[in-house]
Amino acid sequence: SRNWGLYLLLLPALVLLILFAYKPMYGVVIAFKNYKNSLGILGSPWAEPLFKNFQRFFNSYQCEATIRNTLRLSLYSLAVGFPIPIILALMINQITAMRFRRTFQTILYLPHFISTVVMVGLLLIWLSPSSGLVGAFYRLLGKDAPNVMTSASGFPSIYVWSDVWQHSGWDSIVFLAALSSIDPTLSEAAMVDGATRWQKMRYIDLPLLMSTACIMLILRAGNLMNVGFEKVFLMQNDLNMSTSEIIATYVYKMGLRNSQYAVSTAVNLFNNLINFGLLLLVNCITRKLGETSLF
Repeated sequence: SRNWGLYLLLLPALVLLILFAYKPMYGVVIAFKNYKNSLGILGSPWAEPLFKNFQRFFNSYQCEATIRNTLRLSLYSLAVGFPIPIILALMINQITAMRFRRTFQTILYLPHFISTVVMVGLLLIWLSPSSGLVGAFYRLLGKDAPNVMTSASGFPSIYVWSDVWQHSGWDSIVFLAALSSIDPTLSEAAMVDGATRWQKMRYIDLPLLMSTACIMLILRAGNLMNVGFEKVFLMQNDLNMSTSEIIATYVYKMGLRNSQYAVSTAVNLFNNLINFGLLLLVNCITRKLGETSLF
């Protein structure tokens, strides 16, 4: 009762969470129904068999391709995008010139504030074979520039590395905060013993950063299959469709374009269940290995 003011401040966020996160969960039952707009969620009959909509997706020719493409982009993004912020944080932490450090951090953080639409627009301009930087470079060499935005094999790399450029600087903030909490006497003692900067990073900063890295890895694993819909959809075209069609874009097309709401809900539910399972699995592994976990 003494903390009623704090609970009052928490109330708006709690109301928003209930209205926009928990209340819409009721719509999940659409995945198990023969949903019709005119009948609504309650009035629509249950599917027979109950998992009919899941079976339609698993039996479709697009199932294997969408899951494969989603996993490829997710694992590629995790393998590249997870360690780079840690490396950046370790590098920034070693910079002693504060003016240069602030300038360097600002340059790294700025791309994060570029909207996805603008980012894809910049990619289309830069990678244009006729008027972009790639086209200009190839013309200097006397060659014809390839149109990489229509390349199916090049799509994953363009997506992942542009995402790394845009968000790695911002993601390093969490690790910088963890590094700032390390006792400075450890570094001073290492300097007295003659340790170099690389040795301090290896034997002091990196081991003490592992608990934070484990927590961030668990969170990333829980979101592994949720590849960003907006950026993929904007970069998608008929020529790169074989590698750019992911679960998120498939759900959008099935639900909003083809009005097959039950199937799209089933696919999205299947995707979220995989994410939840991965979250539990990685959390269990990290708890057993390093005694660091979310729960």
